[in-house]
Amino acid sequence: MMAVGGTPVLPRAGIVAMVSGSVSSSVVRMDGSGVAKPRFCESGCAKCAPVSLALRSDGSSSCQRSECSSSSLSACGSAMFSNFVARVGGRKSRGGVAKGLEANVAILMGERGSGNNWTRDSQVLDSLRNVIHQLESQNSALSQLRGPSAPAADDVDLNGFDELPSRGQEDLLWLRMIEEARWDSNKEPALASYLYSTILSHRTLERSLAFHLGNKLSSSTLLSTQLFNLLHDTFMEDADIRRAIRDDIEAVKERDPACVSYIHCLLNFKGFLSCQAQRVAHRLWNQGRHSLALAIQSRVSEVFQVDIHPAARIGSGVLFDHATGLVVGETAVIGNNVSILHHVTLGGTGAVGGDRHPKIGDGVLIGAGATILGNISIGAGAKIGAGSIVLIDVPPHTTAVGNPARLIGGKQKPAKLSETPGETMDHTFIMKDWSDYVI
Repeated sequence: MMAVGGTPVLPRAGIVAMVSGSVSSSVVRMDGSGVAKPRFCESGCAKCAPVSLALRSDGSSSCQRSECSSSSLSACGSAMFSNFVARVGGRKSRGGVAKGLEANVAILMGERGSGNNWTRDSQVLDSLRNVIHQLESQNSALSQLRGPSAPAADDVDLNGFDELPSRGQEDLLWLRMIEEARWDSNKEPALASYLYSTILSHRTLERSLAFHLGNKLSSSTLLSTQLFNLLHDTFMEDADIRRAIRDDIEAVKERDPACVSYIHCLLNFKGFLSCQAQRVAHRLWNQGRHSLALAIQSRVSEVFQVDIHPAARIGSGVLFDHATGLVVGETAVIGNNVSILHHVTLGGTGAVGGDRHPKIGDGVLIGAGATILGNISIGAGAKIGAGSIVLIDVPPHTTAVGNPARLIGGKQKPAKLSETPGETMDHTFIMKDWSDYVI
């Protein structure tokens, strides 16, 4: 069976048949049809296999998810997996490009450092069986939606996904991201393993994001397995976070001309990633789990150079453009459809406690290097110029620039903005209406 984008997908039964002749009797069991199948954790591994491929880094022989049973995965001979890779390698993808499952299996096995570690080989094989089955289901759904005459990977028009019928917006976005990942994987074989393990091997956007963030934020003492479970469970327990994730991806794609695709945002935009990590930390903070929330804040600050307190409230459709040096204080509030550039500070004015940080209205645009201090309000649709220092309230739909910031048009009759700057990303203003400075 051929997947959209040229990646071959093998039927699950085919994989079982290929390996069954080489597996020792201690590894297989018989079902009603008499077909031998490798063992795996009945209650958990089958559903967490897409991530267990990369998460079982310690070589343990059982599933590490807390909700899974502790049933051990039996060892299998390395010759079995070599035979499996050799057989899969004989299949070519569409257009004569042999970089589908063959390359992914070989690369993933090499990166996991399996070698002659028989127990780990068994784990990876079990994971791949389930992953391939899931990709086959995704391919089937894509084929039905796009019709029998789907174009080859090089001819795919991604804009066609906008017209997919009978699908919710959430599914549309994820299907489009899968298509982008497959297209990039065919174009850049060096990224095949990375794209497969981060995007293509996951059933949902939430799992992919949790896996990617978990790897980014992990450390020698804060394991990626722990972070994945924490992030994914939080995403799935909060519908508002799931909606905000998709709104944020759309905001980045629409407002930032440097964002070439949705997966580019997911994989490479630290402003987006730090915002989603803060959403998880914020939920933990509200649950009273302050120590864990602060630990996540610390890791985000170290990895992304973005420091947002877990107690800060952030709306949806938010763009942190570049994001380096962004600081958001504990009692700050950021509304919906807000765009903030790098080196922006939403801070307090001293050591006083209580409500001491800015409140940013919907649709606000804050330029690079701006500093907004104190418990002040930036009205909806306002624009703050780059490098400005704002210490008092800014009315809605006005522009404030300078140090200290002043309103374009004057305090009595400030010029009103007709559009929402947080969405248009228009940083310009008429300087002659504000200053007599001449070059």
